Formats: sequence, structure tokens, C-alpha cells
Amino acid sequence: MSQETWPSDLPTYDQLLNELKDIRRPGLADLRRTDRPALRTAAVAGGFCDGPDDAPAGIEALLKEAVRRLGENGVHGRAAAHTFGLLPDRRGDPAADRRKLAAAVYGVSTEGFRKRQEREVMEQLAEAVLTVLRERLGLSGTQSPGGPPPSDGPGGQGEVTHGPGGQGGPGGRAGQEPPLRVDGVPVVDARSTFTVHVSPIELLRDIEVLVSSENVYLEMSKTFRPTVSGALRLAAAVRDPAGEIVDDVLARELAAWLRAHGRPGLPVRPGTVVPTSPGALAARGVRRIYHAAVATPEEDTYHVRPETIARAVSACFALARAERDRYQPALSSICFPLLGAGRGGLPPAVSATWLRWAIRDELARDARWRVHLVVRSREIAEAVGAL
Repeated sequence: MSQETWPSDLPTYDQLLNELKDIRRPGLADLRRTDRPALRTAAVAGGFCDGPDDAPAGIEALLKEAVRRLGENGVHGRAAAHTFGLLPDRRGDPAADRRKLAAAVYGVSTEGFRKRQEREVMEQLAEAVLTVLRERLGLSGTQSPGGPPPSDGPGGQGEVTHGPGGQGGPGGRAGQEPPLRVDGVPVVDARSTFTVHVSPIELLRDIEVLVSSENVYLEMSKTFRPTVSGALRLAAAVRDPAGEIVDDVLARELAAWLRAHGRPGLPVRPGTVVPTSPGALAARGVRRIYHAAVATPEEDTYHVRPETIARAVSACFALARAERDRYQPALSSICFPLLGAGRGGLPPAVSATWLRWAIRDELARDARWRVHLVVRSREIAEAVGAL
């Protein structure tokens, strides 16, 4: 079905995007000093202001509405709010501070955000502005010129599922947000059962089950790499009095599992979870290590599907329930890292959103577990706490 023509008196996607790029550094204060015709026209057409005199306030209101359309609790929505100083206590922050806060939403460096996610945030905000205009002017079947092809984000044609993280989900893309629970089963309030640690996972003590994030070949990371898998492998290894590793416990037990199941050199199904002993980590009160296969290697990076996180969490709890009564006292605590949020994987906020949803779903059927989440930085912990 062909779409109607976008009215010629309304701004295009490209015009909006260019003006958003221009005001990123000076921030909202620039709206009073410099005319932004595309944003002004959009604000007037959307009913946010009457003309040039109140255009700055109208443009700000329009952008806030676009952020709400993206999802205030979603990744792009929160990053956009920080990028443009749309939060009440951040309005006058310098550009560098706003960029740093936006980068923390993704759990990436400021420079990494500038090179990669920042443009995507502005693109999504420009598209969200057009979506606001479509809704307010009754142009739901109209495609604006100059924009990207229809996507699953705001204003796109794909179906977006909505879950606890906010409308449109992290990034506003279909498949990035967990599904909404609609079966009427009560869900335990996860805030009362979660403990978030800012710590290397191998330094935690008296948590009985630690979960490691692995690839689908169950090949643990090298011990010198700063990953959850590599850190647990190193910490669990048994050493002689001189400090030399004499038993690479976790890697050895995983290799034995692969041989026993006829999978050496072959991938397992994403979301598969394999248990091993804790090796030397038993001295810290750890009883089991659960290895969750979530990442699929692709050339020099990894691919992780968000739903694989939910599948792995479900498998972890199923395994923990099966093993619980084999120990005295029974297993009662489990700790998850941000599964799939390593090199080339999911943004930390997306991983955290899916983890929280999947864990809440499991606690709804069995609330006896004490659940921990471990992250590497305070910025990520704050972002996780906002989900």
C-alpha cells in the first residue's frame, strides 16, 4: 500500500536531524539565541507553541514529548534526555558532562559513545519528533522524506513489544524489550530480592552459585582477559605452593562435559547452561559455577540475542532447583553478571533489562532465592537501578 505524501510545510527527518546535531553542544540555551526553523515549525505544528516568541519553550516541550515517545526508561530515551539536557537538574550542564552521562546509560566510554551511539540517539530522537507530529496531526499513514527506511523503532512499521522497561524498550527496537506479562500471575517485586554489587565477580563471598557468561562453544575466556569468564577461570584454578596453576578446573570440567555430550568443537544451543564445581572459589563460599552459553562468535566479535538472556536465566534457575537439596544447607543464592554485555554483545542496559525481567518471572514461581547482580562500575549500577 502506498503511503501519503508528507506535507511540504512540515520539516523533514534530515532537517530535524541536522538541527539536533547543531544544538547538541550548546544545549537548550541555544534555542533562545539562534533560530532553529525546522524544530520551531515542528513545535508550532504540534501545538507546543504559537510562534517565534515562545518557540524555545515549545521546542523543549516537543523534545521532552519525543523522549517520552522513545520511552523515558529505555536506553535511547534516557540517553537523549541526558544528551540535550532535558532533565530538570541537568539543563545547564556542559556538553562534556551531558555526553558522559549519556555514555553511562550504555555502559561505554565517552569517546565510544561519541563515535557510535550518539548519532543513533539523535536519529531516534528526530524520528520520534516526526512520530509526535504524525499522531497530533493525524498523519499515521504518512512517510516523511529524507529519513531512514521504516524500522521497528518509533515511527517504524515493525511491531514493538512492551515490557517493564518502558514503551518501546531499550533503543525502541522490536526484540530489545522483554514481553509484557499478561497471564495474571503475580510477580514478586524484584527490588526486594536484588542486591547489586559493584565489584569483580571473583571477589564476591558467600554467594553459592556464580553465573559465567560464555560463548556457544563453551570455550572460556583466556585468564589474562578482563572478562567475567576469564576472571572466574583464573580465580577457580588450583595452584601449587609456588603459585603455578596445576588444575584449570573450570575449563577442564567444561571440556569433560562437551566430550560426554558429544559436542567437542560443536556449538550448543544458545541459552544452554552447564554446571561445574567452584574449584578454588570454594574457599570464598561458592558452591557451583553455572556457565551460560549466550554469545555466538561472528568474525572478530560476538552476537547475542536478547531473548537468549531470558532462556539462560530460566535454565540457571531450573538447574539450581534441581541441585538445591543436594547441598546442606540447601542452595539459596545466585549471582548473575550482565550476560552478553561483553565485547560486541548487548548494551549493558539491555542485558540488565532482560535479566531483571527473566529473574522476576522465575521468582514469581519460586521466591526462595536471594538474587545478586554484579557490575564493574558505579555508572552501570546507577543505570541498572533506574530500569
